[in-house]
Amino acid sequence: MDKIALYQRIILDFLEKYVKETTSPVNSEVEYHILADKNNLSFQLLALGWHDKHHIFGPIFHFDIKNNKIWMQCNNTEREVVDEFMAQGVQSQDIVLGFLPPYAREYSGFAVA
Repeated sequence: MDKIALYQRIILDFLEKYVKETTSPVNSEVEYHILADKNNLSFQLLALGWHDKHHIFGPIFHFDIKNNKIWMQCNNTEREVVDEFMAQGVQSQDIVLGFLPPYAREYSGFAVA
C-alpha cells in the first residue's frame, strides 16, 4: 500500500472510531458526519444538530494530506490524535500541525511543512 492510501486509511479509521466512541443516546440530536474528499485528500468530522436550544454546527477534526504528509488543520478536542497516528506507524516527520503558525512549527517536534 502506498503512503497516501495508508494515510487515508489511518485518518478514516480514526474518524470512524471517534464517531463510534462519541455517539450516545443521551446526545442523539447531534449527528457526526465524516466528510472525505479522496480526490483532494481532505478529511473532516463535522458535528451537526441540536443540544438543548443551541444549534451545533462545526468541525471536530480536519486533516489534509499534502506532499505525503498528514496536515492536522483542526482538532477541537483534548484527544492526542498525533499519538494515535504514530501508534499506527505514521512518523513524526510526516505530521504537520497546520493550526500552528509556520514560525512555531519548528518547536513542535513534528514536521515544519
